[in-house]
Amino acid sequence: MTSDRIPVIDLGPWLAGDPDARARTAATFDGALRTAGFLLVTGHGVSQDLRTEIRDLARGFFRLPPAAKEPYAVKVGERGWLGPGAEANGYAEGTQTPPDLKESLSFAAHEPIGDPAVDAEWFLPNTWPSEVPALRPAVETYLTAMRALSDQLLGLLGVALGESDDFFTRHTGHPTWGFNINWYPGRDTVGEPQPGQFRIGPHTDFGTVTVLDRQTGRGGLQVFTDEGGWEDAPYGPDALTVNIGDLMARWTGGRWCSGRHRVLPPPADVPAEELMSLVYFYECDPGTDVRGIDSHTYLRAQLDAITAG
Repeated sequence: MTSDRIPVIDLGPWLAGDPDARARTAATFDGALRTAGFLLVTGHGVSQDLRTEIRDLARGFFRLPPAAKEPYAVKVGERGWLGPGAEANGYAEGTQTPPDLKESLSFAAHEPIGDPAVDAEWFLPNTWPSEVPALRPAVETYLTAMRALSDQLLGLLGVALGESDDFFTRHTGHPTWGFNINWYPGRDTVGEPQPGQFRIGPHTDFGTVTVLDRQTGRGGLQVFTDEGGWEDAPYGPDALTVNIGDLMARWTGGRWCSGRHRVLPPPADVPAEELMSLVYFYECDPGTDVRGIDSHTYLRAQLDAITAG
């Protein structure tokens, strides 16, 4: 499934290295990012079986009693469990929405760079639930694939911008990143949504590029464009959804738009609908100057902004 504003793009020709094919792929990326800030990619080489395994393992954690999950509870931007009511993404737009109807397992960059102050804020150890020991090796395998794919995408984006393929990746030698496993339970778990309440409220992402593996459903992802308003995002079972965030939009001088999106509340006519997304947020090296702002000062402010309560 595709749309004029959000195309599905096969990465195979880009990765194969044919100059003409690479140029066509870069041009298609450029057009999509000018319009919606979103596109879908196939030919990415990330195992479907691995993604299924992570969902199955994470579901085992999310379905534990609240008392078993509580020792892992953290605030937005930390490593652990974000329980019900922890996050409200609409706050980033200045909208006082009710908290998002989701739970998350949140992981982030953990290999220190040797600067104590930077390491203490951005490169801390991850927390792994002991109840699901197989989750750690599966997620770490996935994260290795996401890092490689994100750098490939940034190389493509450099060319799409009319620059060299290392225009962005020269700033990802030791980047920060975040990874959320988002669980969207049904109404049979969360009850009736409050007015204006979503699984994830309307917002734009904060960093450079987001790579999303999602499931389709009635209460799924919607993308906003000036031309079409809110529309259901196209979906392909093997495709990954890619969107750019605020830092990338700024980096391009506004040529590309940070993709505004939301995840609808669980539908009333399918009250047991449960979805799960694997969301990889790729950023840049701490201290990177993005057209006059410190990238990580901005990221921290935005993470603080969406903390509910």
